[in-house]
Amino acid sequence: MSFTFLARKLRKSQTIAESVFWNHVRNRSFMNLKFTRQFVIEQSNIMGRKEFYIADFHCHALKMIVEIDGPIHLMQKDYDELRQQHLVEMGFIVIRFKNEEIIENWVDVEERLRSDVLKRLEVIRK
Repeated sequence: MSFTFLARKLRKSQTIAESVFWNHVRNRSFMNLKFTRQFVIEQSNIMGRKEFYIADFHCHALKMIVEIDGPIHLMQKDYDELRQQHLVEMGFIVIRFKNEEIIENWVDVEERLRSDVLKRLEVIRK
């Protein structure tokens, strides 16, 4: 199965938290930024071996990834940390929210996301 096919499948079966987040950021409705869902990121390691990551949400203009963590992430903390380290090394900023935060407290999520976007814009402008 290709990563593109998997990303399409994930877009069709998004979680409730992903759906809530998407409804708030789609169509440039958040700070006029374009976000995409289930974005495939390719990385080649030193040996030339390709690795792929699928980011829950991606903003190309800011090279920003938003990950929404459900219960499975409690069991794969080491993998998530390594994955995030690789993405940061590739120049991405990674922001993580828990499902509950998205569903139960969008106002705080929006405030934190806005703050992180503004910080990222300052870095990009320098």
